Amino acid sequence: IDDKLIELLEKYEKLIFSICFHITRNYFDSEDLTQETFLAVYKSLPSFDGQNEKAWITRIATNKCLDYMKRAEKRRAVPSGPEEIEDTMNTGAVFLRQTENTAMENQVKEQFKALCKQLKEPYGEIAYLYFCEENTCQEIALKSGRNIKTVETQIYRARSKLRKLWKKEDFA
Repeated sequence: IDDKLIELLEKYEKLIFSICFHITRNYFDSEDLTQETFLAVYKSLPSFDGQNEKAWITRIATNKCLDYMKRAEKRRAVPSGPEEIEDTMNTGAVFLRQTENTAMENQVKEQFKALCKQLKEPYGEIAYLYFCEENTCQEIALKSGRNIKTVETQIYRARSKLRKLWKKEDFA
């Protein structure tokens, strides 16, 4: 073993261990990471310029610990205990319900759009703009060049016609 490595090991072993322990909060992981750090130091000694060895070694240790923590985080993503499995299942169930709800909402929106297209003009256009695109009465009046009161009346009538069609199609 290189004399320089032994010198660095004696000088910085406790510092490196404390850095590793501070990051991982695990004694055994810190021992392993301290060894990995000095192994990396040994491999890098020929290319080391000798400047600020303390900063160099602590940076190697910090990077080793951060890499370890990233890998550990990925490992923890896989449930290992009954509580974690239950949490994962609950999260999955919530996601599934949200996905189902989104799918159902999309289906209802598509059915509603189809019903709007069945209405005679100007009710189909007004219903689509108001209910599907969520335009305000004022926006529809500006787009169509109609009086706002006319648009409000047409929305009211379109709503009534859509209710009848909805019941007729048996979507309710």
